[in-house]
Amino acid sequence: MNLPALADLLASRGLRLLPGSHAVPVELLVQLPDATIAHFTARGTTLRLRTYSPSALTTITIPAECGCGDHHPQTGPARITLSRYAVPLDEHVIDGHLEYNWHHHEAGLLRLPDALPHFFTLLDHTRDLVPA
Repeated sequence: MNLPALADLLASRGLRLLPGSHAVPVELLVQLPDATIAHFTARGTTLRLRTYSPSALTTITIPAECGCGDHHPQTGPARITLSRYAVPLDEHVIDGHLEYNWHHHEAGLLRLPDALPHFFTLLDHTRDLVPA
């Protein structure tokens, strides 16, 4: 599975994969139906899902290497990311050391298809806390 296939899968569930997501190591920025941003990471032995308000997203511009404007534009491409000042609304974690006896960086080695069940599990825990 690649990111475009994941985007289609998420769209079928009413979710939107945002730019800034990566397949290796797995890091997903997903907009939920209520516009909340879910940030899922798989690092070390930890799988983590944090949710943020929609205002936590920001755009940064990558400067061109030389910046002279002769060979490259003065500014480079824009990237969507979470603001460095963003504060999570909540966080859910799977401790791989406790759950799966991981000891080093097994979460970081997960491929996208292997990490997705964990993403959906953590997302379900987030939704369980939202009053109906």
